[in-house]
Amino acid sequence: MNTVVVLDLVGRIANLVGEDACLREPESHERYVVDWRGQYRGRTPAVVRPRTTDDVAKVVRLCAEAGVGIVPQGGNTGLVGGATPSRKGTEIILSLERLNQVREIDPYNHTMVAEAGCILKTLQEAAERAERHFPLSLGAEGTCQIGGNIATNAGGNAVLRYGNARELVLGLEVVLPDGQIWNGLRGLRKDNTGYDLKQLFIGSEGTLGIITAATLKLYPARRQIEAALLAFDELETLMALFERVRAEADAFLTAFELIPRIGVEMALEHVPAVKDPLAARYPFYALMELSSSQTRFALRTLLEDMLAEMMDDGLLCNGVVAESRQQAAELWFLREACVEAQRLAGPSFKHDISVPISRIPEFIASASAAVGRVAPGSRIVAFGHVGDGNVHFNVCIGKGQSADAFQRHGSAITGAIYDVVGAMSGSFSAEHGVGLLKRDALRSYVPVLDVRLMHRLKDCFDPAGVLNPGKVLGDPADGR
Repeated sequence: MNTVVVLDLVGRIANLVGEDACLREPESHERYVVDWRGQYRGRTPAVVRPRTTDDVAKVVRLCAEAGVGIVPQGGNTGLVGGATPSRKGTEIILSLERLNQVREIDPYNHTMVAEAGCILKTLQEAAERAERHFPLSLGAEGTCQIGGNIATNAGGNAVLRYGNARELVLGLEVVLPDGQIWNGLRGLRKDNTGYDLKQLFIGSEGTLGIITAATLKLYPARRQIEAALLAFDELETLMALFERVRAEADAFLTAFELIPRIGVEMALEHVPAVKDPLAARYPFYALMELSSSQTRFALRTLLEDMLAEMMDDGLLCNGVVAESRQQAAELWFLREACVEAQRLAGPSFKHDISVPISRIPEFIASASAAVGRVAPGSRIVAFGHVGDGNVHFNVCIGKGQSADAFQRHGSAITGAIYDVVGAMSGSFSAEHGVGLLKRDALRSYVPVLDVRLMHRLKDCFDPAGVLNPGKVLGDPADGR
């Protein structure tokens, strides 16, 4: 790409959106050009921060005419490098952070129209003020933006009850690669007028269009929330208890999270204010949450009765039930501390997989054995959303293990895990997306016809390859 062409384009964009909305100096780019995990670093001639959908469309149109790539970016909290520009320094970063208005809340239709740059936590709080509940919830909710959540089909802690981001979107407003604005914001729950176009953009990671606003589903405000941390000697017993709870309390079951003892140990070592949940130590814990909008029937009674029966039946070793919202928050803090502790403990290889719920114990055992064969001494932290079949199977550097030696095992570790996932008809990307990190895996583990159809969609929407170049379907040998 001709540098003169790019610089001229940046000048025209600055005239369009204003100098304050067009960051040109390299020192102002730092937080935009590095991914959250620090694995990818790129360069850009400018970070553009439009304030309106019309301005987004105008910027996209200018870039399309000049043949300059655009990297859409939300809160930049992704884990696969999907919002990082290449090292070539020719791609414009288009940040949605200034499109941050809640346009409308319709409590009777149980919908909210929000712009793409709205922080997820802000939307949760806006729903609460309207006496409604927006259920999307994940560790980065204080900084991630709803446009990025939708573009990556984010999952999180409440998928078991409410579904992924895909299930929470009724409509979208999208700027297409040629600068046209597609307005599909209607808040309808039934609409059979042809293809459901919004679904093409959800989970497309900014490669087919730039999401600028969304109509989101709301639910009645939660008036009862009960949480418990349960202890088990065996993973099979933990999953057996999950099946019983689901049968007896399905309408109220919001979350069911696996926490292994090694995750607790790491959190105790590296994260201040973490407390050991029980006096005795157990190999596995489950963090369970029940919630309801009604108050006539006490969830606490249901929870305590279920746990007493399961203790009598030998499905439960020990546990603690939160006595307040604060205590429940402390239990969730332990779960999130397991994530932070892994980062602080040293290098790790993170894997976001899903398999049928019935095969989770088998998967963890088989994948652990496979990793032990290719990288002995590594520490395995398998945790996460087992209630919906999603395990974050992370392999961390072992005590006393050489960092260089551990890093050299990366490809073998990932290949061994993905082979087990493939044999179980699972997915190597449950909720994090493909981005840059998993492009090789897409070619190796996704059926050829599926990939061909994805390429056809990309060519149909974005034949010039302007939007998020190199991501998802890009060539891994393109120098990134």
